Amino acid sequence: MRRNEDRTGPWWARLRLPVGVAAGSATAVVELGFLAVAAVALAASALTPTAGRRTAELTRRYAGQLVRLERRRLAGLLAVNEPPATHEVSTRRQVGYLAARLLPGTLGLLAYAVLGIGLVLAGIVLRAAVRGELSLLDALAQVAVGAVLLLLNVQALASVAALDVRLARRLLRPGHRAELTRRVQELTSSRAAVIAAVDAERQRIERDLHDGLQQRLVALGMLLGRARRARDADRARDLVAQAHEDVQRAVAELREVAWRVYPSALDASDLGEVLSMVARGSEVPVRIRCDLPSRPARQIETVLYFVACEALTNAAKHAAATLVTVEIGVREGWIRMRVRDDGVGGADLTGRGLSGLARRVAALDGRLGVTSPVGGPTTVLAELPCG
Repeated sequence: MRRNEDRTGPWWARLRLPVGVAAGSATAVVELGFLAVAAVALAASALTPTAGRRTAELTRRYAGQLVRLERRRLAGLLAVNEPPATHEVSTRRQVGYLAARLLPGTLGLLAYAVLGIGLVLAGIVLRAAVRGELSLLDALAQVAVGAVLLLLNVQALASVAALDVRLARRLLRPGHRAELTRRVQELTSSRAAVIAAVDAERQRIERDLHDGLQQRLVALGMLLGRARRARDADRARDLVAQAHEDVQRAVAELREVAWRVYPSALDASDLGEVLSMVARGSEVPVRIRCDLPSRPARQIETVLYFVACEALTNAAKHAAATLVTVEIGVREGWIRMRVRDDGVGGADLTGRGLSGLARRVAALDGRLGVTSPVGGPTTVLAELPCG
């Protein structure tokens, strides 16, 4: 039952399309007035350069506001998230889009006008049927004709919405040059972020080696020195046994540091098996579900491994969690890993560990999101492209 509800959505979500078309018709009226005023103002200001620049600036500002309004309408009412709001297009393309929007706006007005006329006629037929002025056969014929017209009207609204969406996707996308410029900026930013993340990770590894492993090796040397100087054989054996235990712990810490640089276990095992190995050593119980149709690229596996390990570490050290679930799967061309714990929440994406992971994920054109309200639960969602 839950799966069916997720597919159809709540009942009020079905009203998005007619409300979205109606809102689009209303905004088309506003945009028609804006285009008319802008055309007159531009024609009048052509005589003086100062007035022309001022008019062009006002046109750019208000055209951008109307385009943002249309984007919010498409995203909120017609559930369209393209083109993203971060894309900026030229004022000429914005004005061209507003002019093209007059067509779906006008068609939407006509569709609702026809629907209103149909409702009036339906009321007349209903009143005649109640008064007995229509025979049963005539009433059934009127109902059949009204149902067909209503279906055609609903289809017209859907077509208007589809045209509206197509115009937005076609005209509000940046040009090829702008898209290349944006991509270069993203790559430059992600490269700098990756360099910063690598430097931070190096500092973290150096700190772990200095504060942990180095101190343990110093203590190990002191133990062996005491065992060498001991005159009592039993005392010497106890010191050697203690030194042996310290060596094992040092090897384990060294392995953890090495895996933080490069998870070598991924050479022989897939991501699910490696995370199961990590889960067995976790202080918090972990449930893992890995459902990947094929093994992804190595760099994707590595990033997902680091995200999962960081989330498990945070859940054990800071969240006081009693259970962590890790779910990995593929959805709509994206590999999605969701790590959820039942801890106290309050995790911050701007922290050193999570921010470094966000940069790692962004370097592969992925996304990392953290939801952690106070009181929990905390959910870390990493999405990476399959290709």
